[in-house]
Amino acid sequence: MEKSIMVMKFGGATLATPLLMRGVAERIFAAKEEGKDVVVVLSAPGDMTDELIEKAKAITPNPDEREMDMLLATGEQQSIALMAIALKALGCDAISFTGPQVGIVTDDAHSKARIVKMGGEKIHKALHLGKVAIVAGFQGETEEEEITTLGRGGSDLTAVALAAALKSEVCEFYKDVDGVYTANPRVVPDARKLELISYDEMLEMASLGAQVLYHRSVEFAKKNNIVLHVRSSTKPDAGTLITKEVQPMEGYLVTGITHAKDEAKLTILWVPDQPGIAAKIFCALAEADINIDVIVQDISEEGTTNISFTVNKSDLVRAKTILDRLASELGAKGVLADENIGKVSVVGVGMMSHSGVAAKMFSALAERGINIQMISTSEIKISVIVAEDLVEDAVRAIHERFNLSELD
Repeated sequence: MEKSIMVMKFGGATLATPLLMRGVAERIFAAKEEGKDVVVVLSAPGDMTDELIEKAKAITPNPDEREMDMLLATGEQQSIALMAIALKALGCDAISFTGPQVGIVTDDAHSKARIVKMGGEKIHKALHLGKVAIVAGFQGETEEEEITTLGRGGSDLTAVALAAALKSEVCEFYKDVDGVYTANPRVVPDARKLELISYDEMLEMASLGAQVLYHRSVEFAKKNNIVLHVRSSTKPDAGTLITKEVQPMEGYLVTGITHAKDEAKLTILWVPDQPGIAAKIFCALAEADINIDVIVQDISEEGTTNISFTVNKSDLVRAKTILDRLASELGAKGVLADENIGKVSVVGVGMMSHSGVAAKMFSALAERGINIQMISTSEIKISVIVAEDLVEDAVRAIHERFNLSELD
């Protein structure tokens, strides 16, 4: 009878020091001692990825993406080698693998690559020999053997993809937090831990700023029906299970509040209000692999309009360069950029069957004197753009208005 395969993913904060790494190694060894086949996926230790990005940007503000992938992939390789050393020191046989070594094949979109094929032969061989297989997250390679990375948080995606390829029913995420909360506990100290959350809610929360899981990993888990378990790296307690749709309680309007400060707003002024203009703008941005979030178009005035939208701050320079060129071609007045914004969102499946969520959210902001610059909605979320220095106050106001700390 085959053993069940346990996929354990550890984030960078849990690997920041040799002492923390030894603690993680002990936890992995304990799982192995329980008789399970163990596959471990690791992020880069601590803030190493940020430090590598800073080094590159100290050389040039717009470093080559192919070379950035080569650079950033080294962080996870340090983690896996050090963890294999730590496990062997405990008497637990282990072997480390890079993403390419285990057959993670991606497309050629550097810094945002998508997985197109997964291997597993080397992992199965290692497990058959009684070893713990330790895999570098965040990285893969193209068919032409070019190193790629999967985007910030991509180690989560590696873990879920391996869980699917290895037919593991649950993928465990060990973090420096003990689950998913109704808001970031650092911003809202009385935020409440959730025992269960649906894939759709977690996907919205992750894509809207919750940093617990990478949104693409949740999307992959939903497609492959992999249960995700977010839990503490230092406590044995259960954390938060992310699974199929969770039936909301009566009156359960909102599941959580998220926020993000990594967005910027761009406005192209006095664009000709004609069919096809918006298509030209957003097709040009799409060709550059720039993701657009909230979009607002003003009412036409004298045959022109203003189009505003948000992008990730990391894409701001490239997006503005494209817009400056388009503004000249289209006869627009110019382009404005604003980095001092943030996004606050409410998420909950209960919103599909209850009215009044927007009214409560907007009134909570109004009472704090917080102006709303842009609004975006879907079936289970409402997002607003506000001034960056008011984001955390907005989160606390909305969390309090919906009484999220008091729900059982």
